[in-house]
Amino acid sequence: MEKGYFTTEDSAEVVASRNVHANDARLRDCMGVLVKHLHAAVKEMNLTQDEWMKGIAFLTQTGQICDDWRQEFILLSDVLGVSMLVDALDNAKPQGASEGTVLGPFHVTGAPELAMGADICLDKKGEPMLVRGRILDIDGNPIANAKLDVWQANDEGFYDVQQKGIQPDYNLRGVFKTGPDGQYWFRAVKPKYYPIPHDGTVGKLLQALGRHPYRPAHLHYIIEADGYQRLVTHIFDPDDPYIHSDAVFGVKESLMADFKLIEDPERQRDAGFDGPYYDVEHDFVLAPA
Repeated sequence: MEKGYFTTEDSAEVVASRNVHANDARLRDCMGVLVKHLHAAVKEMNLTQDEWMKGIAFLTQTGQICDDWRQEFILLSDVLGVSMLVDALDNAKPQGASEGTVLGPFHVTGAPELAMGADICLDKKGEPMLVRGRILDIDGNPIANAKLDVWQANDEGFYDVQQKGIQPDYNLRGVFKTGPDGQYWFRAVKPKYYPIPHDGTVGKLLQALGRHPYRPAHLHYIIEADGYQRLVTHIFDPDDPYIHSDAVFGVKESLMADFKLIEDPERQRDAGFDGPYYDVEHDFVLAPA
């Protein structure tokens, strides 16, 4: 039943009641929840007209920054933790399965499919690294023909798409498929932490809140196999200076890997390196579809 008169006390109920004839029941219910909590927040903060207009101006400027390449509203969602929350709710995994995290803005389609063990670093810059592990089901069995799409930033904290003409196309990207043993391995370089774009409204907000814009060093994975849920995730360097304060809240304890520096000459030779390298081993467990 519609309520016709708006009062401070029942403002949310009055607004929600006007939506009873919505064509989409899910939209109606979501708007009811949103209006309820938005009105409650306005009352709790006792917002002034001037403060609300500043908020409107902030949202307007955020929209004006957006284009085909940059989505400032997604960035705002990221730094407020909403992106991670939606991802967690929408991609809940059974106990024992690997956790996911946000995709990030730098994934590209069309990365080359490479032979297992290939080096995805095309410009040979940075500290060498061997990344390896297994793709398993929740019972611990290896998954054959699992597709791994991997990508990372370089040792300066940049992705290839951020440095056109400096990094080769598809630098530090590759697609691999597991064999019957479910094992994967490839060569890369140790990644570095990097800032999210902070020259716009979101960056100004972070600065005003006394927060930094950095993401800790990580590698990205999309793992797919027939009969299993698609996994979008990262692995993180636990020794990174920003590991406990990721600007977009993407770090999960289960996704931390051990980046071991191998200085033993015999191990270096056995792994095909002519000097020190980092050894990173991490298994992924896929949930059934």
